[in-house]
Amino acid sequence: MGTVIFVSAGPGAADLITLRGARALARADVVLADALADPQLRELAPDARWIAVGKRGFEHSAKQTEINALLVRMAREHAVVVRLKGGDASVFGRLEEELLALQQAGIASEVVPGVTAALAAAAQAQRPLTRRGRGRSVSLTTAMTEAHELQAARSADTEVFYMAGRQLAALGRQLLGAGWPADTPTLVVSRAGCADAITSEHRVAELAAAALLHRGRPTVVTVGAGAAALGSCRAASTASPKIEVLPTPAPGLARA
Repeated sequence: MGTVIFVSAGPGAADLITLRGARALARADVVLADALADPQLRELAPDARWIAVGKRGFEHSAKQTEINALLVRMAREHAVVVRLKGGDASVFGRLEEELLALQQAGIASEVVPGVTAALAAAAQAQRPLTRRGRGRSVSLTTAMTEAHELQAARSADTEVFYMAGRQLAALGRQLLGAGWPADTPTLVVSRAGCADAITSEHRVAELAAAALLHRGRPTVVTVGAGAAALGSCRAASTASPKIEVLPTPAPGLARA
């Protein structure tokens, strides 16, 4: 009977994985990898068997029950199985179902934390999620559910919505309905942490304008204090949306 290590790969670029995660990959006999895991991570486990089990919104993907069963089977056949998940496994990563499947099968497991998309988007745009005196709470919400039902709220100074790329227009309407002022600053970042990341700034009332720019890309939307311009009391921009295509970082993947 082997062990399953849940490794959080971070969003985007391979070098956002933690040192602990890289070391776990180096030990792996089998890697069950999500669709958003950077292919360069294969360099950290070149001798392991890689199995794609990605789940993508609105697209055909592996069923969760199938992934659970595969995890159990691989752990019974191999010493070290790595379940590689994008971002942080504990944030919208369907981690609970997989941990329960292993627990019920009597298989040992470990979870390695990682950089979640909200943090990567904040770093990409250089917009801190918390701000002294006016940004003291952050809420993380998924824009993708099994029933494709989007629910926006106003429960924190900063709201971050994951997997929102195909629902930007609907999200803007729901945010207005939840009580966010029309001029509330909103930051949209797609492929955060990657060389081709794109950021754009909008007001809540104009969020639909970001849809074309970020279409078909993993997208995070930050609303409220964490999206405000640096040093502003109320970063409600009345100007046209600002679009920034970020430069490519220096190449290279640090090894553990």
